[in-house]
Amino acid sequence: MKAVVPFNMPRPLGRELEYVADTAARGQLSGDGQYTREVQRLLSAAHNGAKVLLTPSGTHALELAALLLDLEQGDEVILPSFTFSSVANAFLLRGARLVFCDVRRDTLNLDETQVQRLITPRTRAIVPVHYAGISCEMDALCQIGAAAGVAIVEDNAHGLFGEYHGRPLGTFGSMSALSFHETKNFSCGEGGALVINDATLANRAEIVREKGTNRSQFFRGAVDKYTWMDIGSSYLLGEMLAAFLLGQLEQRALVESRRRQLCERYDRSLAAWAAQNGVSQPAVPDGVGSANHLYYLVLPSLQSRTALMKHLNEKRIGSVFHYLPLHLSPMGRSLGGQTGDCPVTESISDRLLRLPLFSTMTDAEQDIVLAAVQQFSVAG
Repeated sequence: MKAVVPFNMPRPLGRELEYVADTAARGQLSGDGQYTREVQRLLSAAHNGAKVLLTPSGTHALELAALLLDLEQGDEVILPSFTFSSVANAFLLRGARLVFCDVRRDTLNLDETQVQRLITPRTRAIVPVHYAGISCEMDALCQIGAAAGVAIVEDNAHGLFGEYHGRPLGTFGSMSALSFHETKNFSCGEGGALVINDATLANRAEIVREKGTNRSQFFRGAVDKYTWMDIGSSYLLGEMLAAFLLGQLEQRALVESRRRQLCERYDRSLAAWAAQNGVSQPAVPDGVGSANHLYYLVLPSLQSRTALMKHLNEKRIGSVFHYLPLHLSPMGRSLGGQTGDCPVTESISDRLLRLPLFSTMTDAEQDIVLAAVQQFSVAG
């Protein structure tokens, strides 16, 4: 049965289909064409001029970052347990030992107060994940990383165009990863990008991304032929997807404004209900500009979350929970994860529920969601 209000509804917002048709007419379907270059230019400008390379997914961007770190067997990477498996896999594939860290109760971001005790002589990277588009405490994390000589790799899949004390998310680490999956604020179905803030990594990143060859230099006329130079893989986004993505990014002002309006309205309209029912709403610290990627509620218990999901489903309203703790997954346990390692993550993951949020959501659709939530009582 079709939802009255879906959880997510990706739609063209501007000239996406026109650009895709143009790409098809030109017969330029492989990556690094004019649309790729234009998207990379826009993203570079939004990241203080950093080198940006489009990839087939955010997962591939993280894998490319892990390759550039030259990780060796047994090197350690600190990451939150409350995140998607792609973050873990990217570094595990390079032989790294994963060190799971708990998250803060307020923002659900990597708990910077616990990172220092996890640093060892084998630590090579810290991976902050800007959950829901709300920044981690980057000043503290960057200080820890600098003192230990450890790279910061931001997972900014949720946080494109978000800010921390006036500075764009994704510009703090040596690298940051973006996602353009269909669930993200700006989407081409599947896609990603690696933002390279450390200029010393830029040339090698191009080579690794192009199957280990200097093909990009050849196409720019910098060399008269290209050849195999380094370890690498195929990390180019197809040109039709880049064309669609350009149409999305051109609507940045509309997307940012609308998502801000929707999140602020959820906050205002549900504040009294949340207080009465012991429900937590998203916390945005002072000095943080949220990207408003998703809107969530943290219920008092697993039972109350299950009941609210059932209540919304009966009204044909889409709602979903989110990450299960990585350290307690079958893979995480095989790596040594145990119950109690990350208590906040273990508690939050059982109680978090995401409400519908998409850039073309109407006030009438949000009214339906708000009314349904307000009809629900945790006490039954």
